[in-house]
Amino acid sequence: MSDTTRKYSVSIPEDLAETVREQVGPGGFSAYVTDALRHRLAMDRLSQIVEDHEARNGPLTEKDLALADALLAGDARQDQNAA
Repeated sequence: MSDTTRKYSVSIPEDLAETVREQVGPGGFSAYVTDALRHRLAMDRLSQIVEDHEARNGPLTEKDLALADALLAGDARQDQNAA
C-alpha cells in the first residue's frame, strides 16, 4: 500500500468517534482508523480464503479448526501428524 495520505470525509456515530478520540488522543485518530481499516481488509481477505478453501474441499471440520488454533498458538508439531 502507498505511503501517500489523502484526507477523506466519513460519517461516524458521534459516540464511537468520541470513544476512540478519548482512547488515542487528538493526534491518534487517523492512525487508529487506518489500523482499523487495514485490519478489516485483512479479515475480509481471510474470509475469502476460507470460502475458497471450503468451495474446493468442503466445510472446515472441528479437527481443522483445532489444528489452526494450535498453529496460531505455536503449539502444533512441525510434522503436523494430527492433520
